[in-house]
Amino acid sequence: MPIVFGLLGILAAGCSALKENDDPTRNWSAAKLHTEARKELKDGNYDQASKLYEKLQSRYPYGMDSQQAALEQIYVYYKQHDATSATSEADRFIKAHPNNPAVDYAYYMKGLANFSDDLGLFGIYNESDIVQKDSKPTQQSFEAFRDLVNHFPNSRYTPDAIMRMNYLVNSMAEKDIITARYYYRRQAYLAAANRAQEVLKEYPRSHYVEEALFIMQKSYGRMGLSNLQQDTLAVLNKNYPNSKFFTNGDPSLEKPWWRLFW
Repeated sequence: MPIVFGLLGILAAGCSALKENDDPTRNWSAAKLHTEARKELKDGNYDQASKLYEKLQSRYPYGMDSQQAALEQIYVYYKQHDATSATSEADRFIKAHPNNPAVDYAYYMKGLANFSDDLGLFGIYNESDIVQKDSKPTQQSFEAFRDLVNHFPNSRYTPDAIMRMNYLVNSMAEKDIITARYYYRRQAYLAAANRAQEVLKEYPRSHYVEEALFIMQKSYGRMGLSNLQQDTLAVLNKNYPNSKFFTNGDPSLEKPWWRLFW
């Protein structure tokens, strides 16, 4: 039996050697691999570009070509809509090369890979789907952009990162408001009040603070907590003396929960 295993090992090694010999890139320099990878990237051949970047980093792990290849690999993953791989590659680069002149790009791409610009279009989704929607990618995107802005305020990517952060803040606040409405309609008033309060705590500069206060006071009223309701109304009145909710209320809160899907 050991002889059989020995033969299998020899055959496997031989096959591996043949594959290596068949690789047309086996004698390419780092510069050559980099040039060809960029050509594939430019032509939109992301799978082939990724393979060449991997070979470059494996064969020539040191030097600027390898570091640049790692950065460009992040972009390849982004173009392939592989946010997990793009995030992992960016994290590895940031940890391994914190002083690289282009490390700000790694932060930016990490944020961009997890960024979704359809967050403000929640109206096209079923409300219960929004409540259950995973917020982790959005949070990761925001944190990456925030790190970029904090560590590299003068980066050329910072202005765009700030705009995307503002968008994400309002989107995350909107999700909490939709969730608060959802709970209110289902008569889960404590959950509604708590979720609305999250908007005040986490997103005090968002566009949804006014509605959060309104939902809070309505929820407190439903629970018979008159003191909390009056205190919240006072805050709403002080900060939004002409609030539309004083005259129009929020008709969406009164829609029966069983009509959420209509």
